[in-house]
Amino acid sequence: MNVILFDQENSWKNLLPLTYTRPVSEIRIGILTIKQKWDAELNTNCSYSTKNFLSKKFLLKEQPESLFINATLCPTPSLLTEIKKLKPLQALIKNNEVLALVGEARHLKALTDIEKIEFKDAILNVANVWDVFQKNGDALKLDFELLTKNKRSQPLSNTVTVIGDKNLIFLEKNAKAEACIFNTSGGPIYLAKDAEVMEGSAVRGPFALGEHSALKLNTKIYGATTIGPHCKVGGEVNNSVIFGFTNKAHDGFLGNSVLGEWCNLGADTNNSNLKNNYGNIKLFNYLHVKPVDTGLQFCGLIMGDHSKSGINTMFNTGTVVGVGANIYGGSFPPTHIPSFSWGGSEGFETYRLDKMFETAEKVFERRSLKLDITEKEILSEIFEKTKEFRNQFK
Repeated sequence: MNVILFDQENSWKNLLPLTYTRPVSEIRIGILTIKQKWDAELNTNCSYSTKNFLSKKFLLKEQPESLFINATLCPTPSLLTEIKKLKPLQALIKNNEVLALVGEARHLKALTDIEKIEFKDAILNVANVWDVFQKNGDALKLDFELLTKNKRSQPLSNTVTVIGDKNLIFLEKNAKAEACIFNTSGGPIYLAKDAEVMEGSAVRGPFALGEHSALKLNTKIYGATTIGPHCKVGGEVNNSVIFGFTNKAHDGFLGNSVLGEWCNLGADTNNSNLKNNYGNIKLFNYLHVKPVDTGLQFCGLIMGDHSKSGINTMFNTGTVVGVGANIYGGSFPPTHIPSFSWGGSEGFETYRLDKMFETAEKVFERRSLKLDITEKEILSEIFEKTKEFRNQFK
């Protein structure tokens, strides 16, 4: 059956700035993106129902009858079982929200002539940006089972010290780890194809390192942490998710944070993840256009795609950085840095789109990729959509 992962307007806005450049289902949590999880579990290639300006890159495949799945959901055993039972004109519902539906797009909008079936078990979903790191451990353990089932790990070097169950360490083809410490007491450790953990690194699971990514010398990783493909990471990282093609290559602390793609943190960039008064942390929210209480005591940095920090940058507790921002200078910048901002604690100006493209093209070229017209059109649309947040610079 044709499977479509659908974005709801409020969910998409609630997950900004991470979703400015992608549908909700392209968020990485655990080892895989949400879409990759459903593709694997349903043995298909899901398409997207998302914002119009994203649909040129993230295509929708329409058929008279399709299985629609809420894009915020990660597959769990009980949810998979119930979704596979759905018949035409049936919908799986929880708390008055559609989890899945078999029918047409018009049924999803109106929910008329649909039999509603209540789902009673717990769900694993990404409703808020902080869910990405807070629920990462649960998602990572599920993905580890999915990706390693009936497979054998590459042998682990005898120079690696293992604390806990060695069977919870899995190395894909050409993954390397030498003279490091792996602790699986808290969860599994997964190294994807061509990933490398360099000497002196200490890793506590659950942890995943994506394809062609590397932990540099003496890196310290606390679970639950995910580093996506084509990343270089060093320093100290705690309970964070890095989507991919992003570098934090030097010393500095990153904790309870989410970084999008094509970001770069300069040497000794640090973020605070705990307030001095140990109170709840607020994050700027694009749906409500104001800071909202996360209910969390630990929450660090949320950074959209293509954003970068200079050396010795300091991010305060609960900082949200949009897409294509460039931050530098001493002291703490504001806790909300709009997309396409250039500056730091002493003030910002608009980062011109043509200049941002010049940098992005060079970054893509380093990965033997090209910033094509579709990417530029998406970034141009985001530039226009986020002007209101930069009006304060005038």
